[in-house]
This record gives sequence, structure tokens and C-alpha cells, in this order.
Amino acid sequence: MRSIPVLLVLLAGGCVTQSTFDALRAEHDETAEQLTQRNQQLRDAESKITTLTASGKSLEAALADEKEKVSDANLRIARLMAEMASASKDKNKLQASIEEMTVAISDLEKRRAAAEARVAEFKSLLAKFKSLIDAGKLKVRIVDGRMVVVLATDILFASGSANLSKDGKTALAEVAQVLASIEKRSFQVEGHTDNVPIATAQYPSNWELASARAVNVLKAMVDSGLPSGRVSAASFGDSRPSGGNDSPEGKAQNRRIEIIIVPDLSGLPGFDELQKAEKAG
Repeated sequence: MRSIPVLLVLLAGGCVTQSTFDALRAEHDETAEQLTQRNQQLRDAESKITTLTASGKSLEAALADEKEKVSDANLRIARLMAEMASASKDKNKLQASIEEMTVAISDLEKRRAAAEARVAEFKSLLAKFKSLIDAGKLKVRIVDGRMVVVLATDILFASGSANLSKDGKTALAEVAQVLASIEKRSFQVEGHTDNVPIATAQYPSNWELASARAVNVLKAMVDSGLPSGRVSAASFGDSRPSGGNDSPEGKAQNRRIEIIIVPDLSGLPGFDELQKAEKAG
């Protein structure tokens, strides 16, 4: 590419025509214009590079900031998941506790209902035996959680005998009618004596005497209408005193017939489980 000094030399030598000069001049101007454009392009490129470099740094900073945000978010997510897992465990424990409490409350409700039913039954029994209680022929008590009708043997039998007196038979007929009206319940007649020993051919000990008395009471009640399949007899002799044997009053208290109203276990909590265990065994 030619330059201005070359043109001047050529002109000074006088060997260049005007047309050649003009052509060279135009070429020079064009070259100068191209250089100017290229310089401008170079400056524009440098400006863009500077801008891109700044943008790149800005993007790097923004990327680093986003990475930090992502890292913080991951930490928060991890904490939340841990809290959720802990809450889930607590929820399961709470649910288990609620279920246990529900079962316990249900069991207590059943026990309460059973207790109320026993109280109601006891009150009903007292009402049914009221006339006999008022006449002093018997007592109704709760013994070891069981309802017991207590009859003094001095009213039923002569001393050392198992033969029922006339008044005894009358009283037992009334008792049998009341017991027969109590549906779906069984009864056990128990004979008790004081500790005064007996040794006769018919009754070698208090066991035999108490046994004979219990059986005769059972027979009298069955004859009066109490179903035989709902009553049994037992003898305890003098092994279960109700009072002290060191006084006439205590001994009289020990000479007794107790009619036990056998508890209905089917209404008690856990009875179904007992039946299942029995069948499984």
C-alpha cells in the first residue's frame, strides 16, 4: 500500500501524470478510510471485549451468588426433612399413645359399666329380700366381690342336726322364689359351722354336718321351684369363720348357710380374650 511520501517523490520527479496522481490520491484516501474504519472496528471490538469481560465477571459473581443460594436452600431442605422425619416419629408415638389411651378408656368404661351393673343387681336383690331381711331371717352381703345371702343355721336346724325346721323350710321357699326370678344366674349353697367338734356316727366331723345341711338346703329350694341345674352345694366346716369362736355370739355367727350368687364373668373386661386363649390352647 502506497503512502503520501511516495506520492510526493513521484510528483517531485515530474514523471507522474495528473491522472495517475489523482488515482493514487484516491487510492490513498480509500486506504486511509479503511484504516480509520478498521481502527474504529478495533476500538469497538475492544469495547465489546471490555463489556463482555465485565459482564463475564458479573455473571461469575451472580453464578457464585446463586450457587450459595442453592447451597443454603439445600441446607434448609435437609433441616426441614429432618424436622419432618422427627415430627412423623412424634406423630406415630402420639398416635400409638392415643390408641393406648382409647383402649384404656374403653376398658375403664367396661369396668365402670360392670361395677354399676353389680351395684344395681345388689340393690335389686336387697329389694327382693327386703321382707325376709326385715324379719331377721337372712342378710345380704358382699363377700370377696360376690353377693351372698346369709341364713343363720339356728333358724334352719336344731343343734347338731341337718334336718330343716318348719320355719326353715318356709324361709327357704321364699328364698328359692326370689333366686329363681334372677335370670341366667347360678348359685352355690355353702355350709359353715363353729369350731365346736362333732363326732357322731352320722356326722363324724363338722365337714359332714356342714355338707349335709348345704345339701338339704339345696333340695328344699329345688323342691320350691329353683331349677336344679342352677344350684350346687359345698361344705367348709369350721374353716371359714365369719366371727370369733371365743364367744357365744361369734359362734352363732359362724353357724350359717351362705348362698353365693355366682358372678357372671362374661360381662367382665378381658373375658373375650380369655375365651380365645382357651380355644387356642
